[in-house]
Order: sequence, then C-alpha cells, then structure tokens
Amino acid sequence: MRVIGYIEHPSLKISVFKMDEKYVVKFESGFYEQIFKFKADEYINGLEAVQRVIDAEFISSVERSLPAMHQLRMQALSRLLPPVQENEFDKLW
Repeated sequence: MRVIGYIEHPSLKISVFKMDEKYVVKFESGFYEQIFKFKADEYINGLEAVQRVIDAEFISSVERSLPAMHQLRMQALSRLLPPVQENEFDKLW
C-alpha cells in the first residue's frame, strides 16, 4: 500500500492510498480513524477521481460519526477502569 495523495481539510487528516486494485481513504482525528475502500475501475481510477467521491457531504458524514466513536471508546474504558471516587478526604466542617 502506498500513499498517492491527501485531501485537504482543516480538522481531519485525509490520506489516499493505492493498494492492489483498491483505493483506500483514511480519515484521522486524534485517537480515531475511519477507513473506506473503493474498487479501482473506470470511474475511480486515480487521486482526482477519489477526491470527487470524497466530497463535502461525505466528509461531513465522517465528522458526524466521530462523537459516536468517542462515546464507544469511553464506554469501553469505563468498564475497564475503576470508578472515580468523589471525595477521598474527610470533611473539615
């Protein structure tokens, strides 16, 4: 898999890769990644074609899914980590 380009965005890193007969688009934001694969064919045949597919509506949908990914991660961590104690000190008054 090799990087063939990037799609500019102010808050996401969007990388485009070529792998065998597929184009792979990876969206990165902090701890989260989403990957989409597209079969290389007569319609999707290079970076410019991938950039047309990954339009503003597509990117907006990816951005809207990030809070759900964060919530899922936090729920998983909360099941693993011990509960936080409210106050471990004696009350002074």
